[in-house]
Amino acid sequence: MGIVAVLLFETWGFFQEVSIWEYLFSSQWTPLFSEKHFGIAPLLAGTIEVTAGAMFLALPIGLVSAIYLSEYAPEGARRVLKPFLELLAGIPTVVYGYFALLFISPILRGIFPDTSVFNAASASIVMGIMIIPMVSSLSEDAMTAVPRSLREAAYALGGTKMEVSLRVVVPSALSGIIAAFILAISRAIGETMIVAIAAGQQPRLTLNPLEAIQTMTAYIVQVSLGDTPTGTLEFRTIFAVAMTLFVLTLVLNVISQLVLRRFREAYR
Repeated sequence: MGIVAVLLFETWGFFQEVSIWEYLFSSQWTPLFSEKHFGIAPLLAGTIEVTAGAMFLALPIGLVSAIYLSEYAPEGARRVLKPFLELLAGIPTVVYGYFALLFISPILRGIFPDTSVFNAASASIVMGIMIIPMVSSLSEDAMTAVPRSLREAAYALGGTKMEVSLRVVVPSALSGIIAAFILAISRAIGETMIVAIAAGQQPRLTLNPLEAIQTMTAYIVQVSLGDTPTGTLEFRTIFAVAMTLFVLTLVLNVISQLVLRRFREAYR
């Protein structure tokens, strides 16, 4: 509660000097420049762009791998693949960040010569790789919880393994799968090191993933590691951005709970 209180206090101080209208609807974010603008839109757009790219990679691959582990994989393969996925989840994010900068970015620059050294695409790809174990593990747990009797009934009606997997198991585990997706999105939104290292520090409104951008978490890192005096308006921007990030993840968690209540299946 103390952290939330400090966050609220500093955010309130920020909005005493900056209007909420400018913060929400201005398209420029230059609080550290001589000509200051405080529009959160470029940071919010950068965060959404990187998160969307990561989810485009992680959600289908994670779901397919979960279906394989739950319905197709032999016991021996499951014992090997599950720890391997969990090992990917345990790699420090700073390692992922330098992997994106030093490995993925050069590949992208070789394919698309106009790609910036720091770009949203490399951060999205590596963040998606990092999120896959979370999607796969949580979705596989939800599918494993589906009673075997439902599978046997579907097989008795002549269903193939694919039909049983996609038309019986996945719909029955839908609440857990959607919750896994939303938790993965929340994890991607709050990721710091990958975007701070690989995505750049240029807040801009752009749909081009090959350009440098800045996310909310990367901005917090930039100012926190700088020499901005505490108590200044520039320093309070950290708390305003952090509050925006907090509200965004809170909304996602509330949606997750509503989805669980709406689609939860109770088995006996």
